[in-house]
Amino acid sequence: MALSRKKVLVRPLTGPPRAGYLPASAFVHHSPPPSVIDLLDLSSHTLTLPFAEIKHIAFVRDFNLDDPTDPERLSRRAFLTRPRSEGLWLRLTFLTGDLLEGLAPLDLSLLDGLIEDAGLFLTPPTLSGMADARTNTHRLFVPRTAIASLQILAVVTTPSRPKPTPAKPEPEPSLFP
Repeated sequence: MALSRKKVLVRPLTGPPRAGYLPASAFVHHSPPPSVIDLLDLSSHTLTLPFAEIKHIAFVRDFNLDDPTDPERLSRRAFLTRPRSEGLWLRLTFLTGDLLEGLAPLDLSLLDGLIEDAGLFLTPPTLSGMADARTNTHRLFVPRTAIASLQILAVVTTPSRPKPTPAKPEPEPSLFP
């Protein structure tokens, strides 16, 4: 069965980003230490990149290689207000010193990367706080090795619906008036 590959921009800790294709999940190979990823680049060659040298992997709509400084088009690095989507609101500090906020999922997929000791999938902040057509990055994968510190800012959930008040039972009619 063929693996579906998604467009990604791999941002190393130093140097320019690399464009290519990766599977949507399970792309880290731990077998011979150190851990690596196999990136299928734009010229159909497989590049083996050391996992410890990656800052983040951005799953993108377009490569935007004409913009050498910010092809991911992460217009926001932090949420302006409380996010509207559900998830763990996190603030990450990278080894390079820059900050990034994002939403981690509130389901078992959050534990997948932690069990493998690989990293976290995040939804980056957008202009509207929800899915935004102007952003290029769908989600980010941040390796644990690139994180200097991690703060949980909030657990964002949808407000619970008010419980319906039970209707009062009507009194039973008396059989003998």
